[in-house]
Amino acid sequence: MNKSKTADAYYAEPHHFSNAIAILRKLALETDAEECCKWGMPVYTLNNKNVFGICRFKNHFGIWFYNGAFMDDPKNLLENAQEGKTKAMRHLKISDISSIDKTLVRQYLNEAIAKHKQGKVLVTSKKNDKLEIPKLLLSCLRANNLQQKFDAFTPYKQKEFCEFIESAKQQKTKLARIEKITPLIKNGIGLNDQYR
Repeated sequence: MNKSKTADAYYAEPHHFSNAIAILRKLALETDAEECCKWGMPVYTLNNKNVFGICRFKNHFGIWFYNGAFMDDPKNLLENAQEGKTKAMRHLKISDISSIDKTLVRQYLNEAIAKHKQGKVLVTSKKNDKLEIPKLLLSCLRANNLQQKFDAFTPYKQKEFCEFIESAKQQKTKLARIEKITPLIKNGIGLNDQYR
């Protein structure tokens, strides 16, 4: 959770969609959900579980429904947040303040809450698979005596390093990435710590 920023601060920031998201906020505050700020954006929760969030971008604004895949969508307005990656999250995109249908937005917000209360949420399966470290990374860890440092990272951070190496298609890119992450591992810094 981003403690340095509040929902009030997010809504107060000057933006060309400020008036539009203020309307969405007013509708969100009419629901049972609690407003907080996560990842620098307003998120609305029930029992500390994310239900929906309000967001703004350069060309559109809207509402993220964390378990939108379980919602009825008779008008087919909900879009997959990131096709092929997100499983349950859906996004209601709006491009203009005059396009806000308050009745429809209320319906979607209340349905998201109702589905959440019914337990209609994506349950991710925890894999107990042992992490397979790429051979190139394993060689680097051994050559630089970094196995203990690597083992000190959480499994999630270890996986990030492994995927960073494995996702490179060419050997020279893999080697460049090994060179980049070696000092991070040596200093106990996760691959994406700067973004957290």
